[in-house]
Amino acid sequence: MADGDPHTPERTLDEMLRDIEALASLADGWDEAARKGAQARAEAVDALNAEAFRRLIRHLQGVEGMASALREAAADEVVYAVLRRHGILKPSLFERVDAALETVRPMLASHGGDAELVSVGESSAVVRFLGACDGCPASALTFYSGVKKAIQDAVPQITEVKQAKGLGGGGDQVHFTSPFAAYQTDGWSHAADLGDLPDGATKLCDVDGHSVFLSRFGDRVTCFENACAHMGMAMDGGEIADGFLTCPYHQFKYSLESGECLTAPEVQLQPHGVRVVGDRIEVRVTQ
Repeated sequence: MADGDPHTPERTLDEMLRDIEALASLADGWDEAARKGAQARAEAVDALNAEAFRRLIRHLQGVEGMASALREAAADEVVYAVLRRHGILKPSLFERVDAALETVRPMLASHGGDAELVSVGESSAVVRFLGACDGCPASALTFYSGVKKAIQDAVPQITEVKQAKGLGGGGDQVHFTSPFAAYQTDGWSHAADLGDLPDGATKLCDVDGHSVFLSRFGDRVTCFENACAHMGMAMDGGEIADGFLTCPYHQFKYSLESGECLTAPEVQLQPHGVRVVGDRIEVRVTQ
């Protein structure tokens, strides 16, 4: 309770942070020497508090039953925020994964999209695309080359990253390529001419030693590896109808627009970067 008065309601973390920001703004009109002096004093007080907290916690951890009480106390948002500020508590797994996701959000935003972290388990994370990324034909490439890679590079213990179904709010803006492929300037190869791929058609091409499917859906072009996600077998002998490809071996059915597998939703086709330059369809193979 504030000021030790049991009748005074507890203040929220947001309220106290706003007060701190308001106090910090008072220094905006000070000269440089005054600002540096105030900053140095604040840092010294922070260092003193951090050392006091560390010593207190070390002492209490040796008291029987106190370790459990400390964990319960750390669940309070204010206690947690202060201990995190002083580096006494490490960021949670959720925070670490979300921080990794934050690094790719500018790229997603450049195409009118975003992503949210839905859940984090001991070794897995679930991400959902929002905005223009939701339902975009390049979302599979964005997921593998951008989101999944960023998370697993930053948090190696996350060995599985899954994509949750979107909310269906993708809007009308459509891009020929994932933002992560768009910012790559090299490695693009001419795969076909746009005129050779009419709307609704699918074409099998060889690009840099990879057999790939190119498909066109209106003003959208997609590119996926010619390999079933089930056992890796080539599917050029499979049936293609209404934008769906069925593997001729075990009848796994895939959307050639999104790469999703209707038979086993946990797998999908390997996407490759694709862009249209003039009348040229260019592909950048994703390793």
